[in-house]
Amino acid sequence: MQLPEEFISRMSLQLGDEWPELQQALSEEQPVSIRLNDKTPLPEFDDAERVPWCDAGRYLNARPRFTLDPLLHAGCYYVQEAGSMFLQQVCEQLIPTDSIVLDLCAAPGGKSTLLAQHLSNGLLVANEVMRQRAQILAENVAKWGSGNVLVTSNRPAEVGQLRHLFDALLVDAPCSGEGMFRKDAGAVSEWSVANAQMCAERQRAIMNDVWDALRPGGLLIYSTCTFNPEENEQNVHWICEHLGADLLTLQVSDAWNLYTTGTGYHFYPHRQRSEGFYIACMRKHEGERQTMRLKSSRGTSQRDSLHEMRQWLNQPDEWLLTSDAQYVHAVRRVHTDMAEAIGQRLYCLLRGIRVAEMRGRNWIPAHQLALSKHIRQSAFRQVNADLPTALSYLHGEAVHFTDAPTGQLLVCYQNVPVGWIKNIGNRSNNLYPDQWRIRMNV
Repeated sequence: MQLPEEFISRMSLQLGDEWPELQQALSEEQPVSIRLNDKTPLPEFDDAERVPWCDAGRYLNARPRFTLDPLLHAGCYYVQEAGSMFLQQVCEQLIPTDSIVLDLCAAPGGKSTLLAQHLSNGLLVANEVMRQRAQILAENVAKWGSGNVLVTSNRPAEVGQLRHLFDALLVDAPCSGEGMFRKDAGAVSEWSVANAQMCAERQRAIMNDVWDALRPGGLLIYSTCTFNPEENEQNVHWICEHLGADLLTLQVSDAWNLYTTGTGYHFYPHRQRSEGFYIACMRKHEGERQTMRLKSSRGTSQRDSLHEMRQWLNQPDEWLLTSDAQYVHAVRRVHTDMAEAIGQRLYCLLRGIRVAEMRGRNWIPAHQLALSKHIRQSAFRQVNADLPTALSYLHGEAVHFTDAPTGQLLVCYQNVPVGWIKNIGNRSNNLYPDQWRIRMNV
């Protein structure tokens, strides 16, 4: 890897004697890490080395062909850079599990799925301004299956109009990507001092636009995947001074070998088995909270036609179902008014659990229901696929199960749901979403 001369000069000044170690690390192969879902035990990873700062994180000795593992497509784990899993420490130390949280720049969804798993009694709004990336975010959130997430696609200024709504705000800001150099060759070729400065200015604009959405006394988590102080420490100081916040510290282990200048925490490839990552936590100054009015306009939520679908979920009384012309959605009753109010103000791609979809004139179970942690599997007839059959199914091919009953069936791999087929006797229709199908030859 040929690093830009200006980058070398800046980093050697920033790190001093440690620069040669970082330079060497950037030329080495990147580590492979995953984060486990709590959907099902995965004994194949029991002996994998644990990521020290994240209980669910695992290092793998080599990079497998993830695309050819049905358990990845079922949302049983997420391929995530280990440094960014440090968000788990922020969650455990600073975010109550019943919080209302916004992940502003959320695609592709690694941090969102981590937050969703932590917020066992809370609600997450995962936003991504770029619509195509928002679709990827919605796919990954649906596969994770927590059911407590709204996926939206709006500009920061639009989200900022949800005044004082959120208890915590994560801004994983678009950055110059210095920490991704060995992962993304394009980040090296696109790097320049001017680009880093432009990114720093854009990050401040994003923070300014969304700041009103965080309640007084709320938690701000600011992170980047870059090294330079303009996008990190200097922006944190700007947030504290110009927007009004106090810097917080976390309890960290010396064994993690984190680098800090007193303003946030750095992960460097020569210090940890990770890519570059920076994170800082701040507490917004207290003040009078202006609570957003939550108006309920649900006219179809209690229809008898939706009652049967609630039985497709575990603990059905906890959920309230609403329908539009195309989908039936389930949101926990405690969050229904909040979710509806947000859905009325933002463009929402996914709301809670998509339980059913309209096909012709009939409601059928939705693909997202199959992947939900809250599906009551016993409510459906199931077929178990071996590995070749599961891969054929994920590829979009017609698969057939001898002696299977007719109708819509839940396809499982190692007893984990991966989707639906409609068995019509001598053949079956593959209902796996076209846009999610495996494209590589299997």
